[in-house]
Amino acid sequence: MTVADTTSPWIRQFAPSPEASSQLVCFPHAGGSASYFSPLTRMLPAAVEMLSVQYPGRQDRRHEPCCDSVAELADHAARALRPWADRPLVLFGHSLGATVAFEVARRLERDGIGPLGLVASGRRAPSRHREEFHHLSDDEQLLTQLRNLSGTESRVLGDEEIMRMVLPALRADYKAVETYRASPGAEVGCPVVALTGDDDPLTGVEEVYAWNEHTRGPCTVHRFAGGHFFLTPHAAEVTRLIGEYIAKWLASPPTAQ
Repeated sequence: MTVADTTSPWIRQFAPSPEASSQLVCFPHAGGSASYFSPLTRMLPAAVEMLSVQYPGRQDRRHEPCCDSVAELADHAARALRPWADRPLVLFGHSLGATVAFEVARRLERDGIGPLGLVASGRRAPSRHREEFHHLSDDEQLLTQLRNLSGTESRVLGDEEIMRMVLPALRADYKAVETYRASPGAEVGCPVVALTGDDDPLTGVEEVYAWNEHTRGPCTVHRFAGGHFFLTPHAAEVTRLIGEYIAKWLASPPTAQ
């Protein structure tokens, strides 16, 4: 078995499991970090090892320049993941992370190491664009947007020093997702599973079902009670669902149409 390069600052491995038969790669939301997904590690089946992507400009990478485009994030993440492709990869992204994961999947497929599947959470399909300019807002407006989505613990939002450190990364992430435009006909060959909260102000039902326009494989949609961060209260259910899809794909690897 090929030994993966564990030195990349882009990849976090919270609980190494070299005997696992597949790897779930998690991509954070705007302003989020790799550690957002660490609680999921103990919920995953033993056969699935979790990797999490750490964007620059936050936590232990806070002194590095932020990336402010999806293309740049995807280029770096895809490059960092190539050494890990000795076992099947499944990409799982939430919000901004879903868009980055989609672009990473396209890059890995071009390299001949496409993922088993893509799980897109809390994000409309790549072709469903809305004009949004939160990245141009002042600091207080940006924080208000974050509070409205409940994407960060209230104690963190009330800590001025922490928020001052988070804001540059948050602004860069918003710019990345708000200026993203999918290439005409952009698609992946792997199956897509789209997850959404039924009260998410950022993602309408039609916008979620439109993910089926971006895969040559099957597309399945699952709706959960909650808003944009429905994933937090439904973590166990979402993790179980992903584990079931991974087992299904491993048993009968999907073939792109």
